[in-house]
Amino acid sequence: MRARQPDIEGYVKRDGVRIGYEVFDPGDAAAPTVVLLPAWSIVHSRHWKMQVPYLARQFRVVTFDPPGNGRSDRPTEPTAYGDEAQLNYLTAVLDAVDADRVVVAGVSRGGWRSLVAAARIPERVLGAVAIAPLGPFLGSLPPHRVGHDFEVVRDSYEGWQRFNRHSWLADLPGFAEFFFTEVISEPHSTKQIEDAIGWARGTTPESLIAAELADLCVHDTAETEALLRTIDRPALVIRGSGDRCRSQREMARAAELSGARDVLLDGGGHLPHIREPVVVNRLLRDFVQQAAGTTRPPARWTRPLDRPRRVLYLSSPLGLGHVERDAAIVDALRRQRPGVQVDWLAQHPVTEVLARRGERVHPASAHLVTESAHIESEAGEHDLHAFQAIRRMDEILIANFMVFADLVEHDNYDLWVGDEAWELDYFLHENPELKRSAYAWLTDFVGWLPMGAGDEALTADYNAEMVEQIARFPRLRDRAVFVGNPDDLVDDPLGPGLPSVRDWTVDHYAFSGYVCDFAPVSDDERAGLRASLGWGADEQVCVVTVGGSGVGGDLLHRVVDAFPAARRAVPGLRLVVVVGPRLDPARIPSRDGLEVHGYVHQLHRLLAACDLAITHGGLTTTMTLTAHRRPFLYVPLRNHFEQNRHVRHRLDAYRAGRCVDYGQTDPDSLAALIAAEIGRAVDYRPVETDGAERAAALLAELF
Repeated sequence: MRARQPDIEGYVKRDGVRIGYEVFDPGDAAAPTVVLLPAWSIVHSRHWKMQVPYLARQFRVVTFDPPGNGRSDRPTEPTAYGDEAQLNYLTAVLDAVDADRVVVAGVSRGGWRSLVAAARIPERVLGAVAIAPLGPFLGSLPPHRVGHDFEVVRDSYEGWQRFNRHSWLADLPGFAEFFFTEVISEPHSTKQIEDAIGWARGTTPESLIAAELADLCVHDTAETEALLRTIDRPALVIRGSGDRCRSQREMARAAELSGARDVLLDGGGHLPHIREPVVVNRLLRDFVQQAAGTTRPPARWTRPLDRPRRVLYLSSPLGLGHVERDAAIVDALRRQRPGVQVDWLAQHPVTEVLARRGERVHPASAHLVTESAHIESEAGEHDLHAFQAIRRMDEILIANFMVFADLVEHDNYDLWVGDEAWELDYFLHENPELKRSAYAWLTDFVGWLPMGAGDEALTADYNAEMVEQIARFPRLRDRAVFVGNPDDLVDDPLGPGLPSVRDWTVDHYAFSGYVCDFAPVSDDERAGLRASLGWGADEQVCVVTVGGSGVGGDLLHRVVDAFPAARRAVPGLRLVVVVGPRLDPARIPSRDGLEVHGYVHQLHRLLAACDLAITHGGLTTTMTLTAHRRPFLYVPLRNHFEQNRHVRHRLDAYRAGRCVDYGQTDPDSLAALIAAEIGRAVDYRPVETDGAERAAALLAELF
């Protein structure tokens, strides 16, 4: 799912070539316009996906696809790809979107063309950003690229020999895999490389060959130098010291000749906007504001000793379990630190719970991109490859981190807390210089685990990056809290040569025990609770619920379909279906003995009162049932590593629940399971009741 959909999509046609463009509008008519130029035709405009959502909150953003890829035509004449043609496409797009004067930004060949635009059409350009720019005739290629002829025919092609017409015609996918492994050279870049290889599928060998043979607008060093010296607009060059595609000399010389600010990113590769988006986004933001003459509001400042104690709390929206435990921790924190003020940076469905509690949701939350909708879009029939879904959420995570980064740049807090706020933890470790407050991280699982042979290398790489980040910046997390106990941890290795999940977590986390936002009920309290719900003392009640996301809808329908058979097996059975905040109750058919609810505040009351519950494998619902000592069936989502491995291990340790495969949820099988389990006496290990106080104490020590 895209983090930001375009407000306008259109085409222009210039010299017989149709070019597709998109416009992202912030809703402010006075906002400056930024045009993100095409790069080489091996990628389309989605290579800007880590920049568009952020920039489009403040600026009008225009992107367009190059000839040869994306929504644009795929001509095979080199003239369609040259500098003059590219400049014509730019002006045609500017005219189509009614953009008078703009800031242009480009990468690699697009970086060169941003400088060309500043020189050739200065009346349309306020400023130019060139990331890893080509600098024609300003320096030789890196040594490993020298001597490889574009036209030579070989029996086979290795390394940069693949940068060759015949290699592309024979095996363009093989070239793309090699090329992007070279130009995205930073370690742990599997997702970025995977994306870029996918974008390359949008072009053809013939288009790429034509693009390589296209004419530049300069023919020698003197012409290049003369063109760049004519630039009288603000300019910025961003380059990585680890660039394997362009030489440092040509990029630095391009910056010098154009009078650009030259920013060197130590360790960065050829595509830093993809691999290091936080630093690039902030550089782009500041440059556009400078070039367009706009100003930012001054940062809020209060004398430190006069500041109230303030906490900024980020709670994962992937289910409601996080916010329920976080609310309990915040209640305990307020008891331990009276007067503390808590702001929540949150999105739906978390905001549903917070609104009912009267909590303060920070206004910046309105800018967050929905993570729940993305997860739902990734789900099949009771199937969610959670690891891959989170990998594919990368542009949403960076968009949401940038909301956080802008917020804390202007507002002071004593403590940041992230409960499985993956964007916060990951990008802080990637940009530790942004840390300006105490920071605590909470989670109820550690370690990405493979669900198939194809996952093993990827999960190991992600875990290795996490281990390296913590080893390099051990104090960035002032506190890491595992919501549980050491026995809840699996013993699986984090990857080849890495420690086990349990050993590594014990060394790097404090343990709060499980956190409940309720007290377990006694039998007498349960009887009173049932009466308040209108349930008879001898009535058999089964509650089915699948949490705060919409991925459990298939299981809900399976249980409803099995209800007639279950009622024959359990006469008088009442089925209470809770669809949650993201599913439509009207889609559940009505039947005698069946009641349907949408979002239920304090759902734990229904779970405490029932005779049986059916749910998927989410931790919060299953542990709530464990704490209330209720029999339950749980059906983990297929390919969901957390539900199938981490949660199941924990429930086994508590001797709690009965795990059911989704394949066993046909009507007859479910009816038999309901009849066997309903009202069954259980012997679960007790769940601690002081987890919230313990977690709050760990946080309170930080301020």
